[in-house]
Amino acid sequence: MELIRTPLVTSRRQLLLAGASFAAWAYLPRFARAAEQRDPRLVVVILRGALDGLATVAPTGDPDYAGLHGAIALSADGPHPAVMLDSFFALHPSMPEFARMYQSKHATVVHAVATPYRDRSHFDGQDVLESGFAGPGRVQSGWLNRAVEALPRGERVASALAVGPTTPLVLRGAAPTVGWAPVTLPQADDDTAMRLVDLYTHRDPALASALSQGLQLEKVARGDDMKVKPGGNAATAMRQVARGAAKLMAADDGPRISALAFDGWDTHANEGGAVGRLAGLLSGLDGALAEFESGLGAHWRDTVVVVATEFGRTAKINGTEGTDHGTGTIALLAGGAVNGGRVIADWPSLKPTSLYQARDLAPTTDLRAVLKGVLADHLGIGERALATSVFPDSAVVKPMKGLVA
Repeated sequence: MELIRTPLVTSRRQLLLAGASFAAWAYLPRFARAAEQRDPRLVVVILRGALDGLATVAPTGDPDYAGLHGAIALSADGPHPAVMLDSFFALHPSMPEFARMYQSKHATVVHAVATPYRDRSHFDGQDVLESGFAGPGRVQSGWLNRAVEALPRGERVASALAVGPTTPLVLRGAAPTVGWAPVTLPQADDDTAMRLVDLYTHRDPALASALSQGLQLEKVARGDDMKVKPGGNAATAMRQVARGAAKLMAADDGPRISALAFDGWDTHANEGGAVGRLAGLLSGLDGALAEFESGLGAHWRDTVVVVATEFGRTAKINGTEGTDHGTGTIALLAGGAVNGGRVIADWPSLKPTSLYQARDLAPTTDLRAVLKGVLADHLGIGERALATSVFPDSAVVKPMKGLVA
């Protein structure tokens, strides 16, 4: 697969102007479903490395689950009990915020889900997940960017927000995007920054305007509670990224659609059960969802957050108490616009004869059906556009109904 690289910025002027393009949404139309008095937001969170869906939302009611997941299997009793979502499925104890949203009917789990990809390469799996095509290839655009292009006439999004040092493939394409990433280096104080703006005002007014806009946007995104703290970990970083993105999406003239990716979910060893490596990662994801809820404020009621990963992990743990690359996994939905309080699953069972290739949870739901359902009911994108341009050649995959309240 060809690696996709962003062009190098070759001068200080280009660097500042590129960064200040983040302000461009202020001059573009707002996205709002005016007829319904709604102003929907959509956040797509990609977990890179392959999430163990059986450890996150455990099928404790399946008689074969405990034997396969062994030492890392969850249970409803013990020192770190899982949270029972219903009589069959239990949620990892590191996700109390998601559990609260689920109980409030603002979160849903779709289990035994997968993209069309059936091999086990992270690179190809992520390519399929983010491109929206049925197989890996040299695609230069992502399904979320094409969804922005397919929005109903007159309901254009200001621009989509890409969170991170580079734009994820899912948001690359012809539709306008803006980028923001938390800055880890020490920043110049306000006095120094204003002196630079004043200097460029006399020498390069366009650059001065861009710099001023960029500084203002960075101040909105970060604030005093976004300053880099020593000794941070992955969970803290997830929360900080989500906090900044939420602040930007909450603004009246801010972006309505965003995408971000969290790395590190490749748990081949020491995955842990209720405590351990996966527990720390899930705690960070849970905190990020809570940051979106609090940061979006009143807009949370019109928000859907979709959490997806490239593929699942093996049903049986390996010799290092981890799991290897698999197939079926979960997708998570959270937000005030979610028709929640459900685990949606056409459960295939974990019997040896039911496992995919005798090792994985067999997928029974196409992830594209979930994504199409959200895009159709939340953003009003038509089924034809979803089947031809957003997810090309996918007419046989129908949008899942009832995911949005």
